[in-house]
Amino acid sequence: MMTDQEILKAILQKLTERSIPIEVDLWDTEHIAAYLKYSYSTVRDKILPLSSFPKPIRIRTANGTGLPLYKAREVIQWAESLQEK
Repeated sequence: MMTDQEILKAILQKLTERSIPIEVDLWDTEHIAAYLKYSYSTVRDKILPLSSFPKPIRIRTANGTGLPLYKAREVIQWAESLQEK
């Protein structure tokens, strides 16, 4: 039987294995909504269209479409720039 410490260590290891560093991660609208604590539709309709919001990256697929993705670090920097001082 595993101790509590061993269980926590195993959980941490699994989380670390699947994590992409924020410096290189790309977020879709769902990730942005979760980060900003807004609904998907609010982010899609009111946040993404803002001229100050980071521009998307589109990785084109064979049929020519591409899901808009955003650099996580740019989204975080944008949100932090809105902080009241």
